[in-house]
Amino acid sequence: MALLPWRTGKVIRIEDETSTTKRFWIEVPELSSFDFIPGQFITMDLPIDPKPNKRLRSYSIASWPNGTNVFELIIVLDKYGTGTHFIFEHLGIGSEVKFRGPQGVFKMREPLDKDLYLICTGTGIAPFRSMVHHIKNKDIPHQHIYLIFGCRTQKDLLFYEELNALQSELPGFKYIPALSREEWEGQTGYVHAVYEFMCSDHKPADFFLCGWKGMIDEARERILALGYSEKDIHTEVYG
Repeated sequence: MALLPWRTGKVIRIEDETSTTKRFWIEVPELSSFDFIPGQFITMDLPIDPKPNKRLRSYSIASWPNGTNVFELIIVLDKYGTGTHFIFEHLGIGSEVKFRGPQGVFKMREPLDKDLYLICTGTGIAPFRSMVHHIKNKDIPHQHIYLIFGCRTQKDLLFYEELNALQSELPGFKYIPALSREEWEGQTGYVHAVYEFMCSDHKPADFFLCGWKGMIDEARERILALGYSEKDIHTEVYG
């Protein structure tokens, strides 16, 4: 498959989501519509190294297809990462970014005739936000959808109000944040205990995992131990 062309995007809006996470809206002026499949990502070429292969950083698209030429990213600052430091320190309204995309095969397979478990940590929530809004907007038939999101404390929650509200708008959708380092009215601990409890009856399901490799490796092992197979598990590794 031929590589997609490099394009120039323009940052048109930036918002703080948390103290360490920002949302970026990027317009693609050369296109009337930036078309993608929920779950896909774009790759930026950032001026952070003379070697081309060390300049590339990939981010899942956090918005959903809406017929416009604008897409959204959510990016967390990595204190050891030159890429995110450049983005946080140098990208402002009007900045241009060189990118390629959309790319990737981390996407839903219709018909959605089994329960979906969308399991993520941190900004791994981005592709799942895209997916659930797309399902609602396109009125795609589906079974139950469980978005299980892990983070440390309430101040680290992403899209909390939005996804809470979506539960009343999208039938069968349940948003389940779990905090690993803070007691609150919701789930505490790690994401693994949540889906293990919910899947104890081994009802047919598809599992989509997005986040750091350690979380994904452990989740795969636990899901297989529940009696599911590799074909039920779909992954997108960050970092």
